[in-house]
Amino acid sequence: MQVEERKESGGPETAGHLFFYPWERQFERLITPFEEFIHRQTTSGIILMITTLIALILSNSPLSEAYGRIVHIPFSLSLGGLGFGKDLGHWINEGLMVFFFLLVGCEIKREILVGDLADIRAAVLPIVAATGGMLMPALIYHLLNPAGDTAHGWGIPMATDIAFCVGALVLLGKRVPAALTLFLVSLAIVDDLGAVLVIALFYTEQIHLVSLAMAGLALLTMMLLNLAGVRRLTPYGVAGLGLWMALLSSGVTATIAGVLLAFCLPARPRHDCLSFSVRMKGMVDDVRNSCRPGTSLLKDTEQYSLLKAMMGEVRLAEAPLQRVQNALHIPTSLLVIPLFALVNAGIPSIPRPSPSSFPRR
Repeated sequence: MQVEERKESGGPETAGHLFFYPWERQFERLITPFEEFIHRQTTSGIILMITTLIALILSNSPLSEAYGRIVHIPFSLSLGGLGFGKDLGHWINEGLMVFFFLLVGCEIKREILVGDLADIRAAVLPIVAATGGMLMPALIYHLLNPAGDTAHGWGIPMATDIAFCVGALVLLGKRVPAALTLFLVSLAIVDDLGAVLVIALFYTEQIHLVSLAMAGLALLTMMLLNLAGVRRLTPYGVAGLGLWMALLSSGVTATIAGVLLAFCLPARPRHDCLSFSVRMKGMVDDVRNSCRPGTSLLKDTEQYSLLKAMMGEVRLAEAPLQRVQNALHIPTSLLVIPLFALVNAGIPSIPRPSPSSFPRR
């Protein structure tokens, strides 16, 4: 395949060649607007609103029966002696939503360490607001339903759809004061943490102690990995998968695995700014000194080794917590949350009673 070559003008420090495949620049012109749209903050809010509207329309249309059948399509997953049989809606709620809770856990940990929740005085208002926003609806529900089959539903009004509120604020952009958005995001973080605790403590049908012990072992493994300074994500991913499967088998909501994994991820990089710049400067000098013009990187093993070493130093300059948070932001906003809304926001309309149904005097 013919490769187009272009030489960059400049002095000895910047002279070099750029290589383009025949259609590379045309493809970049096509994909760049799409990438810019994907990375916009308003995109996730727009997609969330659209999927919610689709779910409401489907559940209140002639397709409602087909919509319900699709949501409840059974899927089975087995690994060794463990077997799980759930429908599509449960797999989205208990499986894909783990990534959302992992992202939320990363945000909570970051806010506790260096964000708005790091200062207890600044964190008091959203903490009190979120606590009141959970306790008061539960109290009102209990007063209206003190006994009977509906008494155990007090946790339902505690759940708040702050994700929809944040999406609406993002859609409004600069028309909304930044302080209001900041307060609502802090409120959402505290509310999510409280919701996880309520689900874990009060809404588990049956606890299997053996599976719960396995989950504790997986959590202990992740904590030991953190103390040992392991910064590669693969060991945490394997232990996190074991934690998720154990929780799924134990009866506790498996989405907690995402939050627990996030709190075990290292939050401090190995390099600070100064040490990173010094090490990279030395490696750049090594690359310049070993450079042999005209030699392909496929043949130059020394250059390739230096490139791999530079990539390793870049990874060490970024905290694993931050790396996971950046990696999950787009797929969670554009895939996980819309799918969650699509299978859970389908509320059928309540038919109005006909006049003949009213009692006659």
